[in-house]
Order: sequence, then C-alpha cells, then structure tokens
Amino acid sequence: MRFKIIFLLLVVSNVILAQPTVNTIKTGDIIFQDMDCGDLCIAIEKVTQSYNNNNFSHMGLCYWRNDSLYVIEAVGKGVILTPYQAFINRSADSLGKPKIKLARLKEKHSQLAQRAVNIALTYLGTPYDDYYIMGDDKLYCSELMYRAFYKANNNHVFFELEPMTFKDPDTHTFFPAWVTYYKNLDIPIPEGFKGCNPGAISRSKHIEFVD
Repeated sequence: MRFKIIFLLLVVSNVILAQPTVNTIKTGDIIFQDMDCGDLCIAIEKVTQSYNNNNFSHMGLCYWRNDSLYVIEAVGKGVILTPYQAFINRSADSLGKPKIKLARLKEKHSQLAQRAVNIALTYLGTPYDDYYIMGDDKLYCSELMYRAFYKANNNHVFFELEPMTFKDPDTHTFFPAWVTYYKNLDIPIPEGFKGCNPGAISRSKHIEFVD
C-alpha cells in the first residue's frame, strides 16, 4: 500500500508539473479567456465555436517586460497593458481556477510573435471599438490581434475574417442584449459585416494550445 501511495503521489506531481506556469509563458503567446460579463459575453460565446468546446469571449497577447508579465488587450478603456495576474483574476470556474487557455504560434510562424507584440504595443491608448466594426480608428480585443498579426505578416491575412452574427442560433432572431446595446449606440446592428472574435481565432490552423 505504501508503494502505491508513493506512486500515486509521483503521478499527481507529474500532472501538476506538466501544467503551464507563468515562467513557461512566452512573449507573443495568445491568451484566451471565458469572461463573465453578462448577457453580451453569453451571446458572443453562443454564436461562435471555440477550440475544444471552450467558451472564449476575450483574448490578449502576452508580453514580458523585464521580469514582469503583462497582457496587451483591448477592453473598455481601450488598448492597455494589464498585469497578468489581474487579467486571470477576472473570471474563475466553480473551483476557483482561472478560465483561461494559452496558445502559441506553430513553429513555422514563430518569427511573427515578437513582431506582433511590437506592433500591438504601438496601439496602446487606442480607444475601444464599441461598435465592433472593423476598419476605423478603434479596436476591440480580437481586432487588435487581427491587426497586429496582419501587419507582422507583411500585410497579409493571418487570422481569417468571418461574417459576424448577432442572432441567437436557436431562434434566428437578434439577442435582446445586442438589440439594446446597439439601440443605445443609435446605429444599426452590423449583422453580416466581416469581423473576428476570440472563438474563431482559437480555431486557427496557425496556433496550438499549450495547456
């Protein structure tokens, strides 16, 4: 029995060690998050399939500066640098585990990681794109990723754009949360416009998950 217990502890220890730690994260890694922001996050997650049936509604780009880890992200304040710990503390599952997944560019694209980070840093201070319409002077979370990697890839598409939908796939009508949201902005819902979101990018053939 003693040897079985020791063996079990060794197995558990190996599983724990296999999990990514802060020190295994690299500059240019992409971090996906299942945010708890209410009805809008639920709507985003419902209309887009994420990698491995996760529910991603937010994303950012990891960046080491000296000995501190940050996430470059576009949130309500615009494009900002957020300390990694503050980023992962935003949401957690029932066991208190942060609802995040880490992805990395596949080896053949690894040279784009640092370039994309350098480009993303030039957007710090850019206002948040409340309209979720690409091509203006504002950015939402996945739009920041799209643009950074597009430019890093010598102005060639890296993450694909897809027609956006704001409709519930079960009812084929607009989510009430989006109806209210765009009514308050006083613009039409941009149904069918080309765009991007965390779920779609998480399924990109150019990345692989490391956790």
